[in-house]
Amino acid sequence: MDLSYDPPAQFRTASDQLHDIVSREVGTTDFGPDDYLPGLKVLLQSMDYDPRFSEQGRRIAWGGVVGVLRGRAQAIRSMKANPGFDAKPILSPVVITGVPRTGTTALHRLMAVDPRFQGLQTWLLDSPMPRPPVETWADHPEFRKSVALLEARYAAAPQKRSAHNVIAEEVHECCMVLRQSFVSNLWSCSHSAATYDAWWQAQSEEPAYRHYYRCVQLIGSNDPDKRWLLKNPGHIETLDLLFAIYPDARVIQTHRDPAKAVPSLVSLLMQMHNEMEVDRYEQRSHIMLQREVAKWANAVRKCDKVRESHADQVLDVVHADFHADPMSVLERIYRFIGWDIPDETRARFAERIEEKPELQFGAHRYSIADFGMTEEEARAPFGDYVERFDLVEKRK
Repeated sequence: MDLSYDPPAQFRTASDQLHDIVSREVGTTDFGPDDYLPGLKVLLQSMDYDPRFSEQGRRIAWGGVVGVLRGRAQAIRSMKANPGFDAKPILSPVVITGVPRTGTTALHRLMAVDPRFQGLQTWLLDSPMPRPPVETWADHPEFRKSVALLEARYAAAPQKRSAHNVIAEEVHECCMVLRQSFVSNLWSCSHSAATYDAWWQAQSEEPAYRHYYRCVQLIGSNDPDKRWLLKNPGHIETLDLLFAIYPDARVIQTHRDPAKAVPSLVSLLMQMHNEMEVDRYEQRSHIMLQREVAKWANAVRKCDKVRESHADQVLDVVHADFHADPMSVLERIYRFIGWDIPDETRARFAERIEEKPELQFGAHRYSIADFGMTEEEARAPFGDYVERFDLVEKRK
């Protein structure tokens, strides 16, 4: 969160002010193609209408919009400063996706210890540029700013670390740059945004994927031949767009009982509610679980349909199998992507598996009952998906 910006009295009339702030900071008035403007307009209107912001919530929300538009402007500026960044296509990336909270992050970070991969580090998603040598990162003000913002986030809500700890220098999700086009599911997650959400549901994310592809090319332009390892749960809903930009991608789709995964997501998203908004915690959390169950059930169905044309490009990984024997799952993944696992990389995998860094801040505790739904109600919209992958854990 960035609290350094005073929010306007009305968000819906503040577009010019927003662009002026970012232009002064970045030193450019070029924000790239104007296809981001409709989404930005609806988002700002929604911020006046939908949430019951606290004063701090208004400041956090405004700082978030400034930060994302700043990231877009920085990306466009960096593209202009680095002609030829897009000279080579991105070939055969490995892309991890699946319903949120199904193990995508743990798998992504585990595979990222393989030095043959390159990924999208958090700080470079905030400020897209050609990835500099790692030993120089601390010298970049953009890196230091990302570190400071993450420290502020966890100081305000320490419980978020146990649910989803984000680190500036580690790999993060593609959605963090996709949202720079302001057509993104993320804008409905941090605070109440029903009118934006209704608009977003009817939009195409094709322009967002075009911008995202160019940002990935930009970030990797110093290592254009190094294979990409990417991750984003939302890709299952737009798998057709993913294959449109990465036609030879190797996709790993993770699976977990939605009656466990989706309430975990809602618990994570609601952790900032009391800082952002006044009252309505229970009401919003119940509505959110209904929304997320419906959204991700629909995403799974859309993904299944696209997979029919790309059957040999998608590998299924069940969360329980990965949790029980991660090395065996890695062996299967590496056969799928056409790589071996060198002894040194295998040792790195074993070390991270033993360390269990995802648990260093404690376990994430939640109950579906807190959000007004039963497990059976959460599974029902997913149809035969749960049975197909045998996702209900058997209690011993």
